Amino acid sequence: MDELGPLISDFKKQDIKTESMTLDQIDQMKNLSGTYESLFSRKAMKFRSMGLGEKNLSENDYRELIHQEYTFLKRPVFVVDDQIFVGNSKKVIESLAKSLA
Repeated sequence: MDELGPLISDFKKQDIKTESMTLDQIDQMKNLSGTYESLFSRKAMKFRSMGLGEKNLSENDYRELIHQEYTFLKRPVFVVDDQIFVGNSKKVIESLAKSLA
């Protein structure tokens, strides 16, 4: 994120801890990414504590879990025009930087 500083300074930021995501926002992200699962973070602490690793989750389950608990959204999420960049892997950040250049 630090390396993107000037490139993302004009982005609208939403603190999902204090301003919950709407189902419409989650649906819009899914439409860009292809699946709710691609937005879902298995690294969230609640993933193990809720025993979700042993369950066969549906797309609707992923949608509802992300809506109920912000930590299940893989972050950060950047939407640029009709593209979405989810997560902070080196590949994702490089792709985002390239799209903003």
